Amino acid sequence: MRTVQAWPSEWTPGSFLDRLSAPTREALLAIGTRRQFESGHRILREGDRDSHVELLIRGFVKVTTVVEGVESLMAIRMPGDIVGETASLTGRARTATVTACGRVTSSVVKKASFHSFLLRHPDAAVHMAAMVTERLRWANLRRAEFTAYPADARLARLLVDLAETCGRTTADGITIAASVSQPELASMVGIADATAQKAIREMRSHGLIRTGYRRITIVDLEALRAVGEGGDAPPPEDTPD
Repeated sequence: MRTVQAWPSEWTPGSFLDRLSAPTREALLAIGTRRQFESGHRILREGDRDSHVELLIRGFVKVTTVVEGVESLMAIRMPGDIVGETASLTGRARTATVTACGRVTSSVVKKASFHSFLLRHPDAAVHMAAMVTERLRWANLRRAEFTAYPADARLARLLVDLAETCGRTTADGITIAASVSQPELASMVGIADATAQKAIREMRSHGLIRTGYRRITIVDLEALRAVGEGGDAPPPEDTPD
């Protein structure tokens, strides 16, 4: 008797699994093998020659790469996303490392099975191509921002993006669900750690964000968005004497 897997009823909007029709999505998940990872586990490693893909069922992961000996954060992937597709589709070595942020559940699909699935489901192949194109466009836009916006605006734009893609509404505002450090944020927008720390202090003093250990909550999303567009932050919040 076939065991029916319990999958989430909703996927992250715009993720690969979210784009697929229900029958196509079920067909893909049926050929995978579920596995779990604890926080900090490196699910995929840059330079490795394995070629399977991982479908993220629950939890968040960080995608990093090493540039001139320094590990840089490239992206955060969420439930419904696919990772490892570049090596699977090209046959080349892994271009990035994927690390679990908290407990992660994934479905691993071998390269041959994934290729066969795409041939049988051309609609999934179209969504796959669109997703790869969008990721490339996002990376290009991020690089363009390096010269178009000052450091504080670039960081504000990134925080808005993270709030909209992996934010969870809490009593204080919108908390970024994935655990991300300030140096990782700095690497993602190409600024020095000290510059990122200064920008975060200013955002905090103006009441735009609240921070904790590897945690950021967006308190005023619209004001933060204005900073990202080059506008001024509101006056600093009054503090008790």
